[in-house]
Amino acid sequence: MKKISEAFSEIGQVTPENLFNSRRKFLKLAAAFGTAYALAACGINPTEQTTPTPAPTVPPLTDLRTPFEKFTSFPNYYEFSMDKNKATALAQNLKTSPWPIEISGLVKRPATIDAAELIKTYTSEERVYRMRCVEAWSMVVPWMGFPLHRLLADLEVKEKAQFIRFTTLYDPEQMEGQKFSYFTWPYVEGLRLDEARHDLTLLAWGAYGKELTPQNGAPLRLVVPWKYGFKSIKSIVKIELVEEQPESFWQKSAPNEYGFYANVNPNVDHPRWSQGSEYRVGETGVRPTLMFNGYEKEVAALYEGMDLAENY
Repeated sequence: MKKISEAFSEIGQVTPENLFNSRRKFLKLAAAFGTAYALAACGINPTEQTTPTPAPTVPPLTDLRTPFEKFTSFPNYYEFSMDKNKATALAQNLKTSPWPIEISGLVKRPATIDAAELIKTYTSEERVYRMRCVEAWSMVVPWMGFPLHRLLADLEVKEKAQFIRFTTLYDPEQMEGQKFSYFTWPYVEGLRLDEARHDLTLLAWGAYGKELTPQNGAPLRLVVPWKYGFKSIKSIVKIELVEEQPESFWQKSAPNEYGFYANVNPNVDHPRWSQGSEYRVGETGVRPTLMFNGYEKEVAALYEGMDLAENY
């Protein structure tokens, strides 16, 4: 398995070594006092970056964050179980290190890289995003990670690439739910390349100032905040650049209910329930569902001219 320094000869965004070695200290301080304080306490001056980081296009979010305990005890992780409590318990035995990730397809620099090495390479930041599930519940989560477009730039994507295909670990010995044949494993998801390159699209390794728990997608997951949560694939082991639109897990499992795009759209109901409202986990009552989960200003241009009802 290659180290990332061997796979990519020229990396633009590199985490300072002393910051990475002090990551646990950094996470604790960031959770308590904020990122700037944590950087200073770890001996890093954020104004002394060797490579300027473009200003993110993340809109400010004033929604109350979902309690950490609710976030970690309310997972949809069918690889373990369709029962949230059982999935949480079973996931605790998942071995997340080492964790090789295969990067292949229409790229000039294919490689197999350990998740820890990948995380070490790219400067991380906190992104507070809404997360909306197709089951009509939602959360507000402070993620830690880096925009996917940074990795894609270093891979040198070939011109023919139009889509990106992600695959979750397939290991029925560790993931009990994969022993049941009702679904077609492994879990696969996909994005159009322009969606993947959008600054809001995040590869996340942490949340709430901590490393991801196994039930929440450790060691590395996708976060696409304007789409229903099932697009944010967990525990990624493969990233492939492809020319044809990939068929995702839920398209195969329930093609009459799930399309490729999965953009949050309150005007298009799920065949079995309304998507016009949602309940926020940890709160009482319901609230109206926002178009594109509240990120319409940032992403609507990606779908100009498309029938959003047809491309559910």
